[in-house]
Amino acid sequence: MKKVISIGEALIDLIPQQKGVALKDVEGFLRVPGGAPLNVAAAVAKLGGKAQMLTKLGIDGFGDAILEEVKPLGVDVSRVGRTNQANTALAFVSLKEDGERDFSFYRNPSADMLLSEDEIHEEDFENGSILHFCSVSLIDAPIKQAHKKAIEYATKYNGIISFDPNVRLPLWESPEACRQAILEFLPLSNIVKISDEELEFITGIKDEQEALKSLFVGNVEVVIYTKGTNGSDFITKERKVTIPSFTVKAEDTTGAGDSYIGSFLYQVAQTVNTLEELVQLDEVKVTEIMTFSAATAALTVSKKGAIAALPTKEAVIEMMNR
Repeated sequence: MKKVISIGEALIDLIPQQKGVALKDVEGFLRVPGGAPLNVAAAVAKLGGKAQMLTKLGIDGFGDAILEEVKPLGVDVSRVGRTNQANTALAFVSLKEDGERDFSFYRNPSADMLLSEDEIHEEDFENGSILHFCSVSLIDAPIKQAHKKAIEYATKYNGIISFDPNVRLPLWESPEACRQAILEFLPLSNIVKISDEELEFITGIKDEQEALKSLFVGNVEVVIYTKGTNGSDFITKERKVTIPSFTVKAEDTTGAGDSYIGSFLYQVAQTVNTLEELVQLDEVKVTEIMTFSAATAALTVSKKGAIAALPTKEAVIEMMNR
């Protein structure tokens, strides 16, 4: 079993207790740990896999709360640093009636941004791990160099590198700065998970098929294309496998994509030794993996709180058998 290493932001999501209310009008919030890379690590661990988190937290109650939530799930937090130079990041969220979100971030700077390349340890990657990262932490801060170091080590030991752009424009000086950071790191990854809402923004191409083809740059060999209620695709340079989504009432879509790619990477870690093996998986196995991932995401959005809502492996299997 491979280990999945997530690097990037770990923060507190403050989820509103009312739906359909603008952020300025929300009267109460539910505090839950979040941050896309942490959500992915938690998903892997909750399903029974090996997960490690690389980040930094403030020496504050919010940092304590994050660790208290993910440690019992089995996430390895031995490399999570603590600092008094900045606080743990906060993200205030407002929910529309359909479960979609608006964000307001308090992260200027936050503790995770101070993770440095010196705090990335080569020995963590020596067994050919899967490395997962997102774009939020590719800003001009020490954590960007930490990402480069982690990618360097993962590449050195023939690890599989997964990238979910996870576009969050409010955290960037401009949309173009976000896009350029994504395009800089895209060729360094082997698996790219992208949503239909992000595709045109990232590629600059209106035609869906042409936009998807353009993602195969550098080391990219697999694209996971999620389309909400329209299902998802497993795409390589040679083929595409499409599976439908599960129909559920969305309570909170926070962490939907994270639970999907976390579930996908959990299964890859269980069954695949090399990137080449993943690319060459037969259609039956690909369909099984993607269906399991879709069920994981469906169960996650049916409850509030990205990590708190994560299902067990048994619950996912039950969902698939309905």
